[in-house]
Amino acid sequence: MIREVRQVWRTGRRKDIFRPLPSPKGRLKLNAKEKMVDLELVTDTEQVKEEKFDANSYLNMELLRFTTAGSVDDGKSTLIGRLLYDSKSIFEDQYEAIRASSEKHGDQYVNLALLTDGLKAEREQGITIDVAYRYFSTPKRKFIIADTPGHIQYTRNMVTGASTANLAIILIDARKGVIEQTRRHSIIASLLGIPHIAVCINKMDMVDYSQEVFDKIVEDYRIFATRLKTRDIHFIPVSALLGDNIVHRSEKMKWYEGVTLLYLLETIHIASDMNHIDLRFPVQYVIRPYSDKFHDYRGYAGRIASGVIRPGDKITVLPSGFTSKVKQVELDGKVLQEAFAPMSVTVLLEDDIDISRGDMLVRENNLPRQSQDIEAMVCWMSDKPLQVNGKYALKHTTRDVRAVIKEIKYKLDINSLHRITENPSIGMNDIGRISLRTTKPLCCDAYTKNRDTGSFILIDEATNITVGACMVID
Repeated sequence: MIREVRQVWRTGRRKDIFRPLPSPKGRLKLNAKEKMVDLELVTDTEQVKEEKFDANSYLNMELLRFTTAGSVDDGKSTLIGRLLYDSKSIFEDQYEAIRASSEKHGDQYVNLALLTDGLKAEREQGITIDVAYRYFSTPKRKFIIADTPGHIQYTRNMVTGASTANLAIILIDARKGVIEQTRRHSIIASLLGIPHIAVCINKMDMVDYSQEVFDKIVEDYRIFATRLKTRDIHFIPVSALLGDNIVHRSEKMKWYEGVTLLYLLETIHIASDMNHIDLRFPVQYVIRPYSDKFHDYRGYAGRIASGVIRPGDKITVLPSGFTSKVKQVELDGKVLQEAFAPMSVTVLLEDDIDISRGDMLVRENNLPRQSQDIEAMVCWMSDKPLQVNGKYALKHTTRDVRAVIKEIKYKLDINSLHRITENPSIGMNDIGRISLRTTKPLCCDAYTKNRDTGSFILIDEATNITVGACMVID
């Protein structure tokens, strides 16, 4: 009987080997040599290296979410494929599948972009259309990758993938330099509050690994970046196709003294990106077991949006304004001395207060703004234009209300940051500033201060389709 199966680092031949924890009569080894996976009994007399697997250390490992952006054919999907391949994070059957697909399409090399471009239309055209998510880990960190499209008509897809990212990888074709799409994606990344940007100058092999080309692009981008809110920007010369400076340092660019892309992803500091000052705890669910053992149990479950919560803290419940003290904080049946964002916990209070889903626990001396009149930047995602006086459903954290659009302040020219104020209309993929009024007050912060409580979505009530992603303006 297999008690536990886990994945370990692959061998140099890229064979995926799985081994379970020790069992009394030997160990079962899962070997993926063939496409059909078969089990093989390994006795204790065989010399098989045992590695202890600590599930808690893996679950507690820091998670980095990052997105890729760039113009068409800059090599975003190829870079992700190369990153997964060189970090030994793909299975052999996956590699064999994309190798066979590459041969079928007549490619002269294994097209690693096929690891993320899974739609038929994407593979036919060699482009990215929808957001593709991939997950992998190294001994230092866990990662979630959002491969986003580069076409202008898919701006909404990029916003979706980048909305939760800690870091954005902006790809630049070394032959073309900084172009309109580069500026567009950098501005969107800055607008979404992504705190870190890694600018990868790709296809260095096609410019003979020239340091002059790299330095010129870095200078041009730095001049442009003075208009961005993001200040932590890194530059790396790479060749996604050949693997230069992706996981391993390139022998062909010895003039580059910086780090590789994977090293940057593993070591970049993100702990301070989270707001640990302003306590914001949106209630998702009220736990009432109704059993003899937990007869008086009343817990409020949710994900901490920001801040730190401890037993004994004085809190205020919004929007009611009732106050109480934190009696206990629980996680998976264990009592915690403190909890912080982005942990999902259950909070018990000393007083029985009328609290339901959509309410928010905050500190009594640190309150968010409560208002029915909201001004926000919106990225429009529907083929139907935004309608002034139009009514939409609004979802903010765990709170659901209805809203009416009062005014379109301006539409933003994303390439020049020029504000179009004369008869502005917001259509699909447009970004603009709007004012709206909600049926109930929202407890919100400015998006620049808190990305969770400073954002919300608009939903078409007739179709239940998300039509707008919004960021609250202070």
